[in-house]
Amino acid sequence: MLYKFFAAASAPATFEWSPKCAVVMIACNILAYAIAKATIRKPEEGFMMPNGRFFGGLSHGAFVGANCLGHLLGIGSILGLASRGVL
Repeated sequence: MLYKFFAAASAPATFEWSPKCAVVMIACNILAYAIAKATIRKPEEGFMMPNGRFFGGLSHGAFVGANCLGHLLGIGSILGLASRGVL
């Protein structure tokens, strides 16, 4: 009885980081930059990045927001692919 309680409380096995995870995260961030560029009304408003052409002309705030969205998409994709056994 006590064994079943401790087995339920333990964490499930997680996957290890691999270059495949990095590729998925990079792809999700690029997708997020495209979404941000297409949907933000004034992406140039605010502080600009030091070399804006490398960042799609996004301001600092838009760039940080796109990174946040990209990481949310990335971690969801990585966890989903890992649970399916792809990663």
